[in-house]
Amino acid sequence: MWIPTVSQAWAVLSVAIVLEVAGTTCMRLSEGFTRLTPSVLIFVFYAASFALNTLVIRTLGLSVVYAVWSGVGTVLTALIGLFWFREPATALKLASIGLIVIGVMGLHASTRVAAAG
Repeated sequence: MWIPTVSQAWAVLSVAIVLEVAGTTCMRLSEGFTRLTPSVLIFVFYAASFALNTLVIRTLGLSVVYAVWSGVGTVLTALIGLFWFREPATALKLASIGLIVIGVMGLHASTRVAAAG
């Protein structure tokens, strides 16, 4: 079984995040499962994302992978909501997005320290 290096794992995790965001965006586009293509793509994108996460967890660890995947996915999804779907950008929403970014950066830094040490 292929075990990615740390740099490969981060690249694969990036692809998994993009797929997760695509799946979540398709939730909005499916209009409550009334549109077939985005409804099917929800499951396709999420399945591919979870499959990639399974490969990455072997290198980066469960806590980092899931936290970064969900955190970055949340930020990107929120930005899509703000810019594409014209959702309101409140101060609380923007501050919360900023806190998620800080947390993800901290988790990323923790893997660098662990890899170096």
